[in-house]
Parts: sequence; C-alpha cells; structure tokens
Amino acid sequence: MVKKYYPLMGLLALTVAGCAEQDLTATQITDATIMVDGSSTVYPITLQAANRFLNTHDASISVNYSGSSAGFRAFCRGETDVSNASRPINDEERAMCQENNIAFLTLPVAMDAMAIVVNPKNTWVDDISMAELNTMWSEQSEGKINEWQQVRAEWPDKPLSLYGRGQDSGTYDYFTTHVTGETRQSRHDYVASEDEEFLSAQIAKDENAIGFFGIGAYHRHWDTLKVIPVDNGQGAVYPSIETVADGSYQPFTRPLFLYVNETSLKEKANLKPFLQHYFTNLRSWLHFTGYMPIAETNYQDSLSKLQ
Repeated sequence: MVKKYYPLMGLLALTVAGCAEQDLTATQITDATIMVDGSSTVYPITLQAANRFLNTHDASISVNYSGSSAGFRAFCRGETDVSNASRPINDEERAMCQENNIAFLTLPVAMDAMAIVVNPKNTWVDDISMAELNTMWSEQSEGKINEWQQVRAEWPDKPLSLYGRGQDSGTYDYFTTHVTGETRQSRHDYVASEDEEFLSAQIAKDENAIGFFGIGAYHRHWDTLKVIPVDNGQGAVYPSIETVADGSYQPFTRPLFLYVNETSLKEKANLKPFLQHYFTNLRSWLHFTGYMPIAETNYQDSLSKLQ
C-alpha cells in the first residue's frame, strides 16, 4: 500500500509546488510533477533531498513509498520518474523496463546496515547468530517455532513475536536471501509492513518482539528500540558507521540506489536540477537520516551521468 503524508502533520512525504510548509493535496500534482516511489528505506533520504531542493526552487515533487519491488513495477510501466531501491533491479524487472522502452540510470545513494531490533524490555537477547535468525524465519518454522526457548535453550519460555518488512520490499528480498537462503521465501505468520514507523511502534509495545528493517528506522527510534549485534561466525557485531565501512557487519551491509528514467530527464525540466542538487549536497546532510555516505567519487560519477 502506498503511503502519503503531509508536512504540517508531522510526517513528510508529499511536497508540491515548492511549498514545503503547506498542507497540500494530491490534486495539485500535474504533468510536470516529478514522481518518486519505491523503497521505504530510501524514502527518508529522497524526501529530505526534495524538501531541501524546494526551499530554493519552484518545482513539484511527489515522494511516496510502496516497497522496492512495487516501485520497480511502477517504474518499468513508466508511471514514475525515479524509483528508490534498497536492492539492485533484477532480471525480470529489467526485462519489463526493456519491453516498455524504459531506459534508466542507476545512481548509488548511500550505505545501509539492516538492523535486527527487539523491545528494550527484552533482557535475554544480547546477540543473535545467522543460524538462529534462520530458525526463526525459515518457511519450515511457520507454526512450529513459536517461543524464544525453541531458538536458544537459555532464552525464556515466552512467545516469539516476529515483525518485518512486507513482500513488496527490497529489504525483505535482501533479508530472506541471506537468512533463509532463498529470496522471498520465509514464514508468513509475522506482522509485515512497508511502513517502518508502524513496525517501530509495534515492536516498542511488544516485549516479545523481534524485527528487521533499515538502520535509519532504528536511528529514528533509538530510544524505544534495542538493536542486537549479529554473529556471522566471526563474533557478534553491531551495525555502525565503522562496521559498515570496514566490512565487518556482514551480511547485512548493503548499498541503496535511485533509478532514473532517462526520458523523464529530458522531458521534465526540474528533474535534472533536482538530482544535481541531491547528489551535490547529499554528504552534508545524509547523517540526519541515519544512513551512511558512499565514497565521494561515486557521487561525482552520478553527477557525471546526469550530464
């Protein structure tokens, strides 16, 4: 489900006609509006970029989220100009774009560390292994692994409440690829949502909860969630700028992307200036979103592609 929020309501998503301070409706979207959809992980980054651009430019930008997979479907049908993505486009989506004559640019935006989080009242989990995550999330565990003690003997005999991203999400694709060993294959008896704010709120209320999403959502709610270090066989490692940079937080370190319709770059006058503003200034404010920058040379490469 696509989410839309408005600036004066305290949540930011749709900013139109260069007026970030107004409560604006979707009826103001025109043919000139830059349409952005896709990953809810990348959503806060692009939203921040749009609001900063609109502070000094008269433009119309709609930023929504529906998940990377749903976003790619819309993008490859020609319905959006920019697709936020927490994973690379796959062969099926690439073929769909080709079939619809959608040529695109791939622009790396940032680095994300997927966070495994629990309720702060959870006193028994100090770390978790990839094997234990597999026990929790595998398709074979549905209806069978329902208590914490079934995952690790010293954990309590308490209900296991699972929360995570929905199946239109690139985060779900990435998580299942590395945890269950099969992309888009997992148990389905968990609370699923593309809305990280919803998931954060639910985990903060459920003492037996464990969930996964991008590190940005944890940083936005660090005071109501507890992040868990992950052991991939080399000892438990917390997600951080340092562990992402040195490659030790594996396998949950991943790049984030924008996919840009090349025709839109030519036909929508404000799209190129918006993206140039985005990538020129990104390193100066990215930390506010909770994500980590890539190398400056990557941003310069993206600016060169936009030329």
